[in-house]
Amino acid sequence: MTVQAHPVTPWYKQFWPWFLIGLLLSAITVSTTFAVLSIRSFDGMVQEDYYEHGKAINMVLAKQQRAADLGLEARLRIDPLTSDVVLDLEGDTRPERLVLKLIFPTEDDRDQEFMLEHVREGRYLAQAPDNLRYRWYLQLQPAGDDPEWRLVGEARFPDEGSIALTPGRPAAE
Repeated sequence: MTVQAHPVTPWYKQFWPWFLIGLLLSAITVSTTFAVLSIRSFDGMVQEDYYEHGKAINMVLAKQQRAADLGLEARLRIDPLTSDVVLDLEGDTRPERLVLKLIFPTEDDRDQEFMLEHVREGRYLAQAPDNLRYRWYLQLQPAGDDPEWRLVGEARFPDEGSIALTPGRPAAE
């Protein structure tokens, strides 16, 4: 009885060691590529001064509470064809100028700000850019360095209807 010996090939001539090494090298390459891309491309989602913004929340709530105390509400319409901004303000105050901020939810470089001029009895006008699209957060406040009140809302453009701007949720007591 003779045993036939098969010639043993060295490991570097086998398929499976190279397959496993290839998997490891591809995982390292892909993870390094993603790490480099994440470091080089800042997406602007987190503000650098987020702590200061967090501390300012109480001030924002106080401004919204002041708007509620004044009985302020507004209806906003932006004509999709002419981009005319028409705002009707109801309540106890009528400033000469209002600032309307359109805040894009994910990219702060797309935020826009408009100055609305008082034309008569609570009606304000301005001009928006053409082709205003997607979802936006809205903030309305009097023009100036330290506005007394603020109204907030949310809209998806283009929208032919009117959008309500309200004081938002009242501050917790």
